[in-house]
Amino acid sequence: MSSTPHPQGPLTDDTTSPDEPLDLAGIGVGPFNLSLAALAHPLTHLRTAFYDQRPAFHWHPGLLIDGATLQVPFLADLVTLVDPASPWTFLNYLKTRERLFPFYFAERFHIHRAEYDAYCRWVSEKLPTLHFGHQIDAIRWNPERELFEVDFTQLDTDGEAEALGRTYARNLVLGIGTTPHIPVPLRPLADAPAVPVIHSADYLDHRERLLAADHLTVIGAGQSGAEIFLDQLRARPAGRERLHWLARTPAFAPMEYSKLGLEHFTPDYTRYFHALPERVRDDLVPGQWQLHKGIDHTTLAALHDELYRRTLDGGWPDATLTPGVFVRTAGRVGTTKVELHLDHLQQGTRSRLTTDAVVLATGYRERRMDTLLAALDPYVRRDSGARPRIDAHHRLVLDPTVTGSVYVQNAETHTHGVGAPDLGLAAWRSATILNSLTGNTPYPLPTRTAFTTFGLPQPTTGRAGTVPRQGSTLVPRR
Repeated sequence: MSSTPHPQGPLTDDTTSPDEPLDLAGIGVGPFNLSLAALAHPLTHLRTAFYDQRPAFHWHPGLLIDGATLQVPFLADLVTLVDPASPWTFLNYLKTRERLFPFYFAERFHIHRAEYDAYCRWVSEKLPTLHFGHQIDAIRWNPERELFEVDFTQLDTDGEAEALGRTYARNLVLGIGTTPHIPVPLRPLADAPAVPVIHSADYLDHRERLLAADHLTVIGAGQSGAEIFLDQLRARPAGRERLHWLARTPAFAPMEYSKLGLEHFTPDYTRYFHALPERVRDDLVPGQWQLHKGIDHTTLAALHDELYRRTLDGGWPDATLTPGVFVRTAGRVGTTKVELHLDHLQQGTRSRLTTDAVVLATGYRERRMDTLLAALDPYVRRDSGARPRIDAHHRLVLDPTVTGSVYVQNAETHTHGVGAPDLGLAAWRSATILNSLTGNTPYPLPTRTAFTTFGLPQPTTGRAGTVPRQGSTLVPRR
């Protein structure tokens, strides 16, 4: 590991040489790599730099709906659950803004989404190792130098190419985020601008246009779909709402938020999940959708309250909520409408719905790494589904000839479970990566984080070949 002092400003020309490589180069600056950069900052023996093609940090700007909150407590910031004394905590952010007392009296455990975005941006503007306006073009392994070569294009404020550069690094971390998912039947409609068919990620950019639509359909029963439906409902006149909400799930279901249920988002469960056979992991994830794709109870209550309020005069709101439905095909009717062909999963029936605008609250998918890692593909070890194998330290399993490590953030649901995209595990995963990278323990981590014991202890034999004596909560059976 390099003993070169941690750079206090941008690297000269944003490049490094093979003689002075980075210890870690980060690709992408979302909350997860921002967490890693914040925790790496006091480790002065590490040379790190993080690159993102955007001109500045922004977190889901299209979904910063007025009043919308995070679904995790404010303690799930970038660093607190690993280092509560860090200068990069949310509470310290409030202190610098002279807002600690207002926050104290507000008694908010779940902060506004816009406030989380502002907090992350505050951190991003103060960390010297972040380089925005840098588009990563290629990543290669140089076996002679035993270094990764990272080629990039530096962009100007308009996103145009300004200069080319290359960085050398002993290790990489990929935090390239997720991409909006548009179901196949609706992709041709989303590509044509005549009638608004937009993903929820871009909602605020199109909000006024959607409010002007005579009839609006929201597709998707997660938190984003609920927030958008509620926002539109509140803004439309009673009795003339003209809203339709469709969902493939059998119900507009609440997110699992019981105390023991939340323990699926602990390091304990992550370790348990990672140790399961691949086939078992693949069977588990789809059935756990309500752990992270449901709707929080507060939003559901607000929705019902708003709908109920509109019945006080004896009428019913012109709003239809239909679960258990998926869009089989879709097409345009004339130049101003969309026709959705619907299948009901339980009834086995079909219907058509004509609408003036569609919001696709259909979630996100892990961004594919294939193009970025094309030159590394021969070194990447894959599972039976052709997905990268990822070890317990969040590293790609590579050919042994590659002496550097490639860590991943939020690209390992198939190996680490539903906690992979959860903000509450950001600091813990960052600490795990830094502990692995440095070969020591700059961030001691707890050995136990859940009251639930996931799985049975594995039998081990002592010198006499016997099962350990009883005395723990669970003892393996012979």
